[in-house]
Amino acid sequence: MITGRCRCGAIHYEAVGEPFFSALCHCADCRKSAGAPMVGWAMFPEGRLKVTGDPVRYQSSGDVVRDFCGTCGSGLFWRNTASYPGMVDIQTATLDDEAALPPAVHVHYVEALPWMGKVHELPKFDRLPNSGS
Repeated sequence: MITGRCRCGAIHYEAVGEPFFSALCHCADCRKSAGAPMVGWAMFPEGRLKVTGDPVRYQSSGDVVRDFCGTCGSGLFWRNTASYPGMVDIQTATLDDEAALPPAVHVHYVEALPWMGKVHELPKFDRLPNSGS
């Protein structure tokens, strides 16, 4: 079982079993919804997800519905009733153990930002770089 929550703790969830898949999504809709260059997701059958609290639902495009916390704004769940009926994606950055479901694939990579292929070549700092002051 995995557990997770939104940033403020108003919404908690648990999911049982192994995910259908765990992926990094590069689609423009995920980027805009999360304010991030990509989003981690793990897909489970809807019946294996238990949610405590009341997420806000937003129909972001076509058959896609996204759930988020109405208090802190954390994105939580994604559903596409046409493409994946009965399934729900969980944003893996909201897991209590964020390393529990590492991504196995990139999806919608055709929409990835042009610099994504070289992102791992950038300098790395344990914290913020020195501001010079």
